[in-house]
This record gives sequence, structure tokens and C-alpha cells, in this order.
Amino acid sequence: MIEVRSVSLLVVLLAMGAACCVGFGFVLQQNVAQRAPLSDFLSFRLLLDLMRVPRWLGGTALMVAGMALGAVALGQGEISEVEPLLATNLLFALALSRRQTGQVLGRQGWTGLALLAGGVSAFILAGRPQAGTAVTDPLRHWLIMGAMLATALALAGYAKRSRTGWGAVLLAAAAGLLYGVQDALTRVSATRWAEGGPAELFTGWQPYGVLVLGVTGLMLVQSAFETAPLRMSLPALTAAQPLAGILCGVGFLGDRLHTDTGALAWEAAGLAAIVAGIVLLGLHPAMPCGTAQERRVRDLQRN
Repeated sequence: MIEVRSVSLLVVLLAMGAACCVGFGFVLQQNVAQRAPLSDFLSFRLLLDLMRVPRWLGGTALMVAGMALGAVALGQGEISEVEPLLATNLLFALALSRRQTGQVLGRQGWTGLALLAGGVSAFILAGRPQAGTAVTDPLRHWLIMGAMLATALALAGYAKRSRTGWGAVLLAAAAGLLYGVQDALTRVSATRWAEGGPAELFTGWQPYGVLVLGVTGLMLVQSAFETAPLRMSLPALTAAQPLAGILCGVGFLGDRLHTDTGALAWEAAGLAAIVAGIVLLGLHPAMPCGTAQERRVRDLQRN
């Protein structure tokens, strides 16, 4: 019993550390991406332009550190346990944004915080995620991942045509789905490493899939940051990632959740509270609200 609790505490600490790094990284990235030229929208050229700015590189370094901590957490615990904890990155993003803007939390901020923290606790305590036997049928893997990748592609395609604030929401949701699949592949990669070391890991396609999804998701996120305020893009990103990760965990990674009536009710309520808390925190006035387009309008008005 003591060993199980210590491992769970380690997973919590790793996941919260990852959430902190990612949340801070998102804010620093958006500070820079909002000034990027709109001609780079949904282009990998955008990443090349942003890489010239030290502040963005610092934010990306924090994000990579968060992903590394998250990978260790996924290797130690179940994805259905880690993903809700990673969703708390919004709390850390709000904390940094609040420092930049000087806004107080107020009723909206405290309510969102309570919903997010309570939802994470309710889901984990009710579901009590446990490791099970992973599904070996590749068809099931590809059906679940394919459905999420196809949904992400459709969202990105629609966002490219709209280029409005809601388009940024769709881009962020698409990136969240990719990151959720990326987390699942990270879990698989950690298992392969544990079973056979580097030789077993790099002979599979999963680590390369992690890299491709990570870079593609980064491009989608920066395009969302470029065209709309953080308060519009970050909630969709933060909500989509844990939902996609949990679906992969239960769908083919072998994660087991309690499924009696009471547990299912609390799990559903927990997920609903997480999403509601994310939306409230994301829409908080402390979140940065500048975009490249708004900045250009202000510059034209001054001239």
C-alpha cells in the first residue's frame, strides 16, 4: 500500500511540474506569436520566424521540459490519471498572465479554479485509474487514433478557411487532439523502452509519430496564438488534450476505470467540471488579449 501511494505521489508531482512548465511556456509563446505576420498562418514558416525571438525560444524550452516531465509521468502512471493533471497547465498560465496584466482573480477566477481542481480530484478518485492489459489488435489502435487525427484535420481545414477568432478555437482544439494522441504514443514508447531499451524503442514507429505530432501540433498552436487572444485558444487546447488522451488510454492502452453507476456519474461530473473550469479560466480578463491583427489596427489608427 505504501509503495502504491508513493508512486501515485511521484506521478502527481511530475504531472504538475509538467503542467507548470507548459502553462508558462504557452504564455511566453503567445506574447511573441501575436506579433507574427499573418502571411505565415498555418505554415511551418511561422515556426522558423518565431525561432528568431529569444522569448519564444524560452517558452518553447519550457514547453519541451514540460513534455519531458509529462513523458516520465506517463511512464510511471496511467494516462487516464496523468491527463487530467496536465490540464491544470491553465492555472499556471493564468498565474503568469495575471502577473503580466495585474488583474485580480475575482469570482470568475476562483470559481474556475475550484471547478478545475475539483473536477480533476473527482475524476481520479471516482475512476481510480489502474493499468490493465493493452489491446494488441492494431486495427483498434488505428481506428481510435485515425478518428481523432481525421477530426483534427477537419477542424484545421475549416479554421484555414475562416481565419476568425473561432477559427483559432478550432485550431487549438485540433492541436489538443494531436497532443492527446501524442501522449498515448509517448506512453507506448516508454513501455517499449522499459521492455527492450533503445533498440526496442527506435525500431518502432511510435517515437517518430511523437515527433511528427509534436511539431504539427506546435504549428497549429502558434497559428491559433497568432490570430486570436489566448483566452480563446488555450481553453480549447487544454480541454481537448485530456479527453483525447483518456479515450486512447481506455480504448487501447489498457487503462481501467471503475464503471459502476456511482463511479461513472462522478467521472462524468468530474470531466464536465474540468471543461467548465477551463472555459472560465480561459476567458478570465487576466489572459492576454492582443493579436497581430488588433495591433496592426492600433498602429494604423495612431498614424
